[in-house]
Amino acid sequence: MPTNNKVAIVTGGSRGLGRNTVIHLAKRGVHSILTYHTNRVEADKVTAAVREAGAKAVALQLDAGDVRSFDGFVQRVRSALAEVGAERFDYLVNNAGTGLHKTIADTTEEEFDALVDVHLKGVFFLTQKLLPLMADGGRIINVSSGLARFSIPGTAAYAIMKGGIEVFTRLLAKELGARRITANTVAPGAIETDFNGGRVRDNADYNRMVAQSTALGRAGVPDDVGPMIAALLSDDNRWVNAQRIEVSGGMNI
Repeated sequence: MPTNNKVAIVTGGSRGLGRNTVIHLAKRGVHSILTYHTNRVEADKVTAAVREAGAKAVALQLDAGDVRSFDGFVQRVRSALAEVGAERFDYLVNNAGTGLHKTIADTTEEEFDALVDVHLKGVFFLTQKLLPLMADGGRIINVSSGLARFSIPGTAAYAIMKGGIEVFTRLLAKELGARRITANTVAPGAIETDFNGGRVRDNADYNRMVAQSTALGRAGVPDDVGPMIAALLSDDNRWVNAQRIEVSGGMNI
């Protein structure tokens, strides 16, 4: 696959939806700078898969909830861009995240704050820090959740974060329009990954509940979402802006 000289930054790119997105971008000729939190081995597997697809990838460690580390991360991004032969990047996919399945009554302040650090504060300030390195005409995708639309007990704290991200995305689109940078939200439904302890993938009862509440009759898999994100980043969708696009197979409709 010939490269198209576009470069994406995908946070949480060593596993799940982030990994799938990076690989499908590579199939379209897009280079990637992907982040991982602790598992370098899995990140290296993704970079190898990207090379096999004919593109380039660099894996960088990042704690998406540690805003104090972002200045140093940006400097490492500059070096990574040089490795893939670019001065700026074109696409930002804010995908890194953690889950929490607890009722409102049982959620602690510490657990709530940890979600804020990764899903709200982290996304806000990482985007802010990276914008000077982003090419005009670029694209931002913030990963939300179907839980920002429908309500399942035990997901309140997490869903609040995703609701905030959807508001943030619209404001990004408004403020960055002068630079021709678009911003959209992709909201997956329940997906079979190791996210949140593999709840959808490994809990047969929960998986069955998801399937029964989904028009297409099953839980989602990463290949339902990664290709969609890759397609949304392409020039074919250059006029899509400030939108929330749910990728859930018709869950809870």
